[in-house]
Amino acid sequence: MLAVEDLKSGYGRIEALHGVSIEVKEGEIVCLIGANGAGKTTLLRAISGVQPVAAGRVVFKDRAIERLAAHKRVALGIAQVPEGRQLFTPISVEDNLKLGAWTRRGVDFAAELKPIYALFPMLFQLRHVAAGTLSGGQQQMLAIGRALMAKPQLLLLDEPSMGLAPMLVEQILGTVRGLKDGGLTVLLVEQNAGAALAIADRGYVVETGRIVASGGAAELLADSRVQAAYLGV
Repeated sequence: MLAVEDLKSGYGRIEALHGVSIEVKEGEIVCLIGANGAGKTTLLRAISGVQPVAAGRVVFKDRAIERLAAHKRVALGIAQVPEGRQLFTPISVEDNLKLGAWTRRGVDFAAELKPIYALFPMLFQLRHVAAGTLSGGQQQMLAIGRALMAKPQLLLLDEPSMGLAPMLVEQILGTVRGLKDGGLTVLLVEQNAGAALAIADRGYVVETGRIVASGGAAELLADSRVQAAYLGV
C-alpha cells in the first residue's frame, strides 16, 4: 500500500531524514520505534504531506504522491492522527468529528458518526462538550475518531499513548488492533516500543534519521539490541 524510497527531509539546513526507505502492506500494522528526535514524526509528516520532501519518493497504491498537497493525500485515503492530538479545543466533540470529513462532500453525518460513537461510546456521551475539556484519553479517542471520519485506507498514528495512564494505553492500542482486524492499514509511531510491537505485524527502528533495524514484531522483541535500547531489558 505504501512505499517510501530513499526519503530525505529536514528543517532549513538541518536534514532530519537521511535516505529512509520503508514499506507498509495492505492490512498490516507497522510500527516505527526510536528515541525522541530520531525522525519518526518527520517521516509521518512527510508521508501525510505537511512536511516538505527534499529527495526520494512516497508511493501510495502505485502512485507517487511526494509532491501532492496534503489535503489531496487525505482524499486519496491517508489520514494522520498527529502527535499531541491537535484538536480544535473550543468547539464541540461532534464538530471536531465532522471536520474530519471535510474533504468528503455530501456526507450524511448521522450515518457517518454512528460507527465512531460505537467505537468510542464516551464520545457520544460528551458529543456536545468542548473538546478542550476532555481528559487526555478522551482527547486521543476523539483525535482517532476525527481521522476515521475521513474514511482512510492508511491511518498514520503519532504517539497515541503519550501522556496516558497504562490502562488507557492498553485500551487505545487495543482499539488500534481492532481497526486493523477490521481491514484498516496502520503506520504507528510509538515510544512505548514494547506495547507497539505487541500489536504490530512488523517494525522499523529509527535512529538519527536512518533505519537501523527492521523485521517482524516478534523478531524485534527478541532482538537483544532492541531490548537493551528500547525495552529496558
